[in-house]
Amino acid sequence: MSGIVVVFDFDKTIIDIDSDNWVVDELGATDLFNELLRTMPWNSVMDKMMAELHSRGKSVEDIEEVLKCIPIHPRVVPAIKAAHALGCDLRVLSDANLFYIETILKHLGIRECFSEINTNPGFVNEEGVVRIMPFHDFHTFSHGCSLCPPNMCKGKIIERIQATLDTEGKKTIIYLGDGAGDFCPSLKLTETDYMMPRKDFPVWDLICKNRHLLKAEIHEWTDGEDLERVLLQLITTIISMEEIKNNIDNTNSLFDYKFEKIAHETLPKPVYVP
Repeated sequence: MSGIVVVFDFDKTIIDIDSDNWVVDELGATDLFNELLRTMPWNSVMDKMMAELHSRGKSVEDIEEVLKCIPIHPRVVPAIKAAHALGCDLRVLSDANLFYIETILKHLGIRECFSEINTNPGFVNEEGVVRIMPFHDFHTFSHGCSLCPPNMCKGKIIERIQATLDTEGKKTIIYLGDGAGDFCPSLKLTETDYMMPRKDFPVWDLICKNRHLLKAEIHEWTDGEDLERVLLQLITTIISMEEIKNNIDNTNSLFDYKFEKIAHETLPKPVYVP
């Protein structure tokens, strides 16, 4: 294992769009969704929409088929497989839900690449209705973070991950995200960590306005090809630095052989930046 933990947001990071919007739009319930959003929190709206879709005759299988067609950049799956093959511990931290995320990751053949999925509970109940619950039960208590939505504070989850890493001997977190909810966890990263915000998305704007608040190195990306290039460059640089620090002869290391094989199989042509 490399000692690197890569934490991925899901919507607009692993996949190219918002999964909630995709399901609602594809199953023809956009108008009701927009109406409910005026009076209810997003997480509660999605739970109600699942019941509504069921009442309209939409089955769990219908929802799964829609999820399997969700847009994703063709370089994202190879990037995830390469990071996993290089020994990184991959995790998801998302304000989507477990039912959506697991359905999509299994369909893409990469569920086993992730050791942990932190997200809102999503499951099929005994009536065959998908239920979507809040990660933090904001009906009974508040997580106390003013930066995050009431159902999930990603910063608190990152702090929990950091606490477990201290006991596991892992050193570096690379965090990838796009939304405003990814700003809070970026503030929890340390000087040895890396933040990968999606450029010109809400988290990028927040970071640009509050750059002095972040301790982690910032490496932006724009699309799936850029995500792959930046992420794998960071991973290989970190591993190489560790080998040098530990006086490992990396001219003949297993890492070099493994990365050469992975690069040949997964990497696109290099992007030259003037």
